[in-house]
Amino acid sequence: MTELRTGIGFDCHPLIKNRRLILGGVQIPFEKGLDGHSDGDVLTHAIIDSILGAANLEDKGTLFPSTNDKFKSIISLKLLALAAEKLVTAKCRIVKAQSPSLSNFYQNIKENISKTLNLNINNVSIKATTTDHMGFTGKNKGICSLASVLIKRS
Repeated sequence: MTELRTGIGFDCHPLIKNRRLILGGVQIPFEKGLDGHSDGDVLTHAIIDSILGAANLEDKGTLFPSTNDKFKSIISLKLLALAAEKLVTAKCRIVKAQSPSLSNFYQNIKENISKTLNLNINNVSIKATTTDHMGFTGKNKGICSLASVLIKRS
């Protein structure tokens, strides 16, 4: 029996000086970067949690805890690949994934995500929005990301 499931992931990290800004595995030129135990890639982290949630697996904090030095400064695309392996073990596959980013980098981000998850690039959608200078993100103190995924269990 085929079963469709959806998952939503969210992640948020503060922006800090002297750190690279990485979104979807792409370095974005900016004077600040995202703080975090790994590379702080909120976009990839949100996708990871959406995948794990849809498959009813543990969340990224449980699988990749910030207390484990094995994950210190790790490239988040590597964590995404590990999450994708867990999908295969759970006999699931991604049908569609969506997440936000910056328009000038959409193509590179889509290539990174589709390659890591073994998806056709046309099944990865990237969207961006602002908060019109409101709150944490509007004051350039952090970046948030929301991801949605549809998986199929067979």
